[in-house]
Amino acid sequence: MSPEHEARLAALVRSREAAALGTLHAGAPFVSMAPYAVLPDGSAFVVHVSRLASHTKDMLGEPRVSLLVMQGEGEGVEAQALARLSVQGEARPLAKGSVEEAAGREAYLARFPEAEPLTSFGDFSFFAIRPVQARFVAGFAQAMSVAGETLCRILAAHR
Repeated sequence: MSPEHEARLAALVRSREAAALGTLHAGAPFVSMAPYAVLPDGSAFVVHVSRLASHTKDMLGEPRVSLLVMQGEGEGVEAQALARLSVQGEARPLAKGSVEEAAGREAYLARFPEAEPLTSFGDFSFFAIRPVQARFVAGFAQAMSVAGETLCRILAAHR
């Protein structure tokens, strides 16, 4: 991946606040929306979710998930040329009171300070989604696969 593509990938992830979150729900695909943050070292996407939500139950039952981060429509770009990143990853809850949860909370609240009151609700918790592999489409006919470790490095380098 070229340095220009790396910068575009990181800019896309940083410019969007929500992703489509794909989980398995009773064995069938299920897609929902989830606001996300990225840990400073790029090692995981962080979501803050309610245990009452279907996607949270799904992640607890099957940690393999997918995230789709996409350039917004209406930005003067044809739909087929919209930049997008599809991440396959593994989701796991961050243990309450752990160092990992504190890091996830800090990253999430830095991006969404208005979500702070929700962190005191007992049914909400932070999950880390660690990338395993990804597919970045920088535009029409510009698709490339990215290993999870490479994606983490790109996200850390372009903070």
